[in-house]
Amino acid sequence: MPAPVVDVHTHVVPKGWPDLAALCGGSGWPWLRIDSERAAMIMVGETEFRPVSTQCWDPATRMADMDADGVDVQVVSPTPVFFGYDRPAGQAAKVARIFNDLTLEVTAGGGDRLVPFCQVPLQDPDAACAELDRCLANGHAGVEIGNHVGDRDLDDAGVVEFLTHCAQVGAPVFVHPWDMPGGPRLDRWMARWLTGMPAETHLSVLALILGGVLDRVPSSLRLCFAHGGGSFPFWLGRADNAWHRRGDLVRGRSQHPPSHYVGRFFVDSVVFDPAALRLLVDTMGEDQVMVGSDYPYPLGERPAGRVVREAGFLTGEQRAKLLSGNALRFLGRDPLPAAAVLEEVSGERA
Repeated sequence: MPAPVVDVHTHVVPKGWPDLAALCGGSGWPWLRIDSERAAMIMVGETEFRPVSTQCWDPATRMADMDADGVDVQVVSPTPVFFGYDRPAGQAAKVARIFNDLTLEVTAGGGDRLVPFCQVPLQDPDAACAELDRCLANGHAGVEIGNHVGDRDLDDAGVVEFLTHCAQVGAPVFVHPWDMPGGPRLDRWMARWLTGMPAETHLSVLALILGGVLDRVPSSLRLCFAHGGGSFPFWLGRADNAWHRRGDLVRGRSQHPPSHYVGRFFVDSVVFDPAALRLLVDTMGEDQVMVGSDYPYPLGERPAGRVVREAGFLTGEQRAKLLSGNALRFLGRDPLPAAAVLEEVSGERA
């Protein structure tokens, strides 16, 4: 049996959805302006948010790109603009249900190659757990969450309750930054994406650790941070130094320094440069890094997995883990024996 190459970080946008204000209440919901048969624009009110194309909603287009990139399986997650965390929980629960069902329709066209992840109303832990359970029963394989809910970070009691439930039901969790701060200094050069996203992810990894979450949730929790864990891997030494030297302010509820916890969560490989990937693997460990591309958005990696395939410092066994084995563990699937994985990814596709 060949080893599947897995991309754990891709997104979906359905080609249209019902009037969210009419069905969910409130106003200012995202809507889709259809510009042509192959192109559309996500609108928020009258503001253009992001251009999208058939890559977002057409399984045939998506799988053709996967074939071109040598990817067998994509984890398909929501686009964070639809989370609705800033709205009443009832509205967010309704919109989550709508988009989760639409995601299943999109991914059904890809068979086993497209693995759907759902979204939940994270501002309400009970509603979030209920929607996750519904989605798992209907065919979703896991959940994507934003890295914060307003001023509530991953160590918030309600978020920890949800993460604990994910561990109990065996649902992998993909954490994606969203709702970055703006302002004149960040509204140029896509700086919110170039600096804000790494900083947001770094902050939430620290909240997970220093907030004592990893000391409280079951060790079975499978958690992955997008975009290589943001700036956290580069500054892990600084965090450890602060934990030891300013423990009165830094330690929070954590029982150990930050480096103690790096084996408890995964990160994806969207770092674009072999030197950055080397730092990521050296810091996080070869068992905790997985291919991710951020497909189909323009700041993502194409072809998916390029930096992993081209990184000369990786051994064949390490490359096999990053391309396949680690993602299978994250998804809760039994990885192939190491020799079989190595043989497959070291062949023509690798």
